[in-house]
Amino acid sequence: MTAPALLPLSGRRIPPLNLGPPSFPHHRATLRLSEKFILLLILSAFITLCFGAFFFLPDSSKHKRFDLGLEDVLIPHVHANKGAKDPGGFLIHGPDEPRHREEEERLRNKIRADHEKALEEAKEKLKKSREEIRAEIQTEKNKVVQDIKMKEKKPLPPVPIPKLSGINGGDPEDNDIRMKREKIKEMMKHAWDNYRTYGWGHNELRPIAKKGHSTNIFGSSQMGATIVDALDTLYIMGLHDEFRDGQKWIKESLDFSVNSEVSVFEVNIRFIGGLLAAYYLSGEEIFKIKAVQLAEKLLPAFNTPTGIPWAMVNLKSGVGRNWGWASAGSSILAEFGTLHMEFVHLSYLTGDPVYYKKVMHIRKLLQKMDRPNGLYPNYLNPRTGRWGQYHTSVGGLGDSFYEYLLKAWLMSDKTDIEARNMYDDAIEAIEKHLIKKSRGGLTFIGEWKNGHLEKKMGHLACFAGGMFALGADGSRNKAGHYLELGAEIARTCHESYDRTALKLGPESFKFDGAVEAVAVRQAEKYYILRPEVIETYWYLWRFTHDPRYRQWGWEAALAIEKYCRVSGGFSGVKDVYSSTPAHDDVQQSFFLAETLKYLYLLFSGDDLLPLDHWVFNTEAHPLPVLHLANTTLSGNPAVR
Repeated sequence: MTAPALLPLSGRRIPPLNLGPPSFPHHRATLRLSEKFILLLILSAFITLCFGAFFFLPDSSKHKRFDLGLEDVLIPHVHANKGAKDPGGFLIHGPDEPRHREEEERLRNKIRADHEKALEEAKEKLKKSREEIRAEIQTEKNKVVQDIKMKEKKPLPPVPIPKLSGINGGDPEDNDIRMKREKIKEMMKHAWDNYRTYGWGHNELRPIAKKGHSTNIFGSSQMGATIVDALDTLYIMGLHDEFRDGQKWIKESLDFSVNSEVSVFEVNIRFIGGLLAAYYLSGEEIFKIKAVQLAEKLLPAFNTPTGIPWAMVNLKSGVGRNWGWASAGSSILAEFGTLHMEFVHLSYLTGDPVYYKKVMHIRKLLQKMDRPNGLYPNYLNPRTGRWGQYHTSVGGLGDSFYEYLLKAWLMSDKTDIEARNMYDDAIEAIEKHLIKKSRGGLTFIGEWKNGHLEKKMGHLACFAGGMFALGADGSRNKAGHYLELGAEIARTCHESYDRTALKLGPESFKFDGAVEAVAVRQAEKYYILRPEVIETYWYLWRFTHDPRYRQWGWEAALAIEKYCRVSGGFSGVKDVYSSTPAHDDVQQSFFLAETLKYLYLLFSGDDLLPLDHWVFNTEAHPLPVLHLANTTLSGNPAVR
């Protein structure tokens, strides 16, 4: 769910690839000594030092023989005074002094032999021509590159795929509903075909300028975000030729070995989430392999004093940092709190617990912290482990953290009770302090800032209607209450659409005095093809089958078709209160991943991606429920 690409402010969205070998320094013609020879000289000096140490260190059984700190390298560690052999057959620190001296002599001889061998190799190098030396260096370089490629192609362990249900189907019986679903499919094809024509390989599309587009969340590289984000939507719509085009590009061109700084959150939900969903739907191994390759690149972001990850990480260097605008260098709740679903699936598919441990560490840390009024502030300093500014919202900066608590429980086949309890506690505090009813009777979710409630609701927060409905079953004896609360939020968000000239919702809207569900500031009047309101319509439709949700969804689809469609795709608009709006000329990748997917599902049968088998990540990528005996890791036999 999604914040403007211009504003990297939200949990549900914070708004050149090189496939060749690693770069090596070029050698000048005047270079007389090879790198290898220099390394040999250094190694020779080091060995000489070690060799001499054997003769000049004091020979006393009261002292360790390897005072250079090399004992753990040269001799496998065993307990002293046991006289026992280590796995390599060495007798260390035993009471038998003659055997000890014999072993010492054997090691001296080995070091002497290695030293002589190194000197001989150095002499041989000096006899070779410059061309021969360069050829050997190039051979070594090629070997390093080949080793890297082999490591990347290392097969992942076989894992039993969860029983998947509802990958295809969902054909509606009603002709009118079928027609509407076909129209959504046509809109998807229009968006994809124009991206294919004008922006292929770029992250997003400028549909009016008809060229590629990107933002700082993807760094400086062309990573094909729209391709990865759209794959599962193409698949469930039956657009298999388009799906195969995307798969081919990912196999041949998607490379994460780039010197590019990316948003950990965005890359996780769009790329890892999108690749995992494409893998589960299609069974194509390349998607799993690419997801794991990218996940390994994100792990250095967790190298902080607290284990709370940085917001951004350089995919090549592993250096991380936080957004400059975030409170006192803080990480953002909705970013570091929106990793759990994808990382649990990564551990399931790889048998490597590292991903699971990273996200569980975050959860344990949050459980230990005090929360003002039971609310989670949006900012947490990864160096100190302390909250930043006391600002709590269910919209941007906070939203998907709460969503992932609920979905962690659902994805675990409702066995992750800890996640469910954290969700219930958080929602109770939110309902007590943030959810209010306006004078006109509209239920809204405000924002808590420094001890007072700001009566403003963002488009991003409109996802909460669907979340409340999704979490109603399993709540603390309040299922009916939360289903009704979800319906009230859906109604409020529909009003924010209905009170505009375009029948499309603004970025945020106020509830002050006579102004209700209307944007006041010009900077809040834009619509960037967001999905959150339509997402809530879909969840409410699934749980109630109330026809109003399909009606409201169709109204939104017609408005998008009328005001956002251009010859080169779909564009956001700058003012939803103007009958002749200007376009922002950006076709967001989440429009294909989320907005069109939720519309398509809204006009499909419940047997397509049923909610008791699938859980959607915050980018609308469906991941299967893991029916496990425990939530520790996975059903992978290698793990068990």
